[in-house]
Amino acid sequence: VQLQASGGGLVQAGGSLRLSCAASGRTGRMGWFRQAPGKEREFVAAISTYSIAKVADSVKGRFSISRDNARDTVYLQMNNLKPEDTAVYYCAASGGLWYSSSSAEYQYWGQGTQVTVSS
Repeated sequence: VQLQASGGGLVQAGGSLRLSCAASGRTGRMGWFRQAPGKEREFVAAISTYSIAKVADSVKGRFSISRDNARDTVYLQMNNLKPEDTAVYYCAASGGLWYSSSSAEYQYWGQGTQVTVSS
């Protein structure tokens, strides 16, 4: 399975972006992680095959994750963006049914898309 992420860009603080990640085949759990310069990759949001979702505390109330199983696509809606959200965002997927916040549970990874939030 290959993952193609898109939708990143430059936005001012308080703005919104919507990331998309299209899979080349059927997947189970899907998720988003991010990595800022000099920091470790961290969990952002994940969604199960049944569209039960979990988001990290740092983005709760601002970010939401959804999926379209017919299109094998996962979305990350990011609202009220802050400069500290600046990072490369990676989508991930695996065959497992339930969401997971652990990167070790994901077998497939996209190439990453840059999100830059200016103050």
